[in-house]
Amino acid sequence: MIGEVSAAFRRGDVIPYLGPGVTGLPGEAAPPSLPEKLVQELVAGATVPHKIRNNLTAASQYIENFKHRKTLTCLMAKAFASDSAPSAFHQWIAEQNQLPLVVHAWYDDLLLKAFANRDDWGLVQGVTQSEHFGDWVNWFRPDGSLVPTKEFIRDGSGAKAPAEAPQEALSWRTLVYEPLGGVKPASNFIVSDSDYVEVLTEIDIQTPIPDLVQDIRKGRSFFFIGCRFTNQLERSFARQIMKRSSDVHWAVIDGELTKNEEKFLREQNIKRVDASLADFTTALVDSNLAAAAE
Repeated sequence: MIGEVSAAFRRGDVIPYLGPGVTGLPGEAAPPSLPEKLVQELVAGATVPHKIRNNLTAASQYIENFKHRKTLTCLMAKAFASDSAPSAFHQWIAEQNQLPLVVHAWYDDLLLKAFANRDDWGLVQGVTQSEHFGDWVNWFRPDGSLVPTKEFIRDGSGAKAPAEAPQEALSWRTLVYEPLGGVKPASNFIVSDSDYVEVLTEIDIQTPIPDLVQDIRKGRSFFFIGCRFTNQLERSFARQIMKRSSDVHWAVIDGELTKNEEKFLREQNIKRVDASLADFTTALVDSNLAAAAE
């Protein structure tokens, strides 16, 4: 499927959806690239009951409840405070200025580092209601400065609705969307049970997803890479973010699938590429470079 995916990239018809696995591409110096690795770092910095020590969202909730939200934020920031350089794939994604939207569903800043050489893009990040009541997202310029937005509005029922995209965001050539937040530029993290409950309560009606993201995704295909769909949280976010997009998508998943993953891929019409992440990203980059040279 290299040819299909490459052609979609060149046309700008695809939306890359980068999961935790992509974070591990730079090698051993990379930040945590699996929820299992991340929770180990969190519990190393705070005492957590044994029965939830391997559960990222539950362990995060315990730390938030008994050690304060600031402790959780500091531990997350420490876990992703890496000097690791972006991988060749991160750099290549950032060079594709024909892409209007890139979704980055993890907490590291490798993709943002890769975009540092461009000034025609911007960032929108998910934020928690506990720290940013009334806002579902924050908007940032390439230099990391916050873009002011209007206060949240309410519809006739009194429900909160997302703020419209700031005017300057409409001129960005590429929008990076981090639905779970990220370590840069302001340490916004959706990671605890309560964080997810707040978002999932509204996500079926698309409230936490920026209007601009909803507009860009229309008619486009998603390319999932570095993602697994083994748990309900991963599937729910992917399903809602790709809603009302194209009916053709791809996912690079190496090895045996779970029954839930098989069902999800089938329901969402996602073509599975059974290949290692490193091999496929290298082949994809080489394929596009060869096409560009012709």
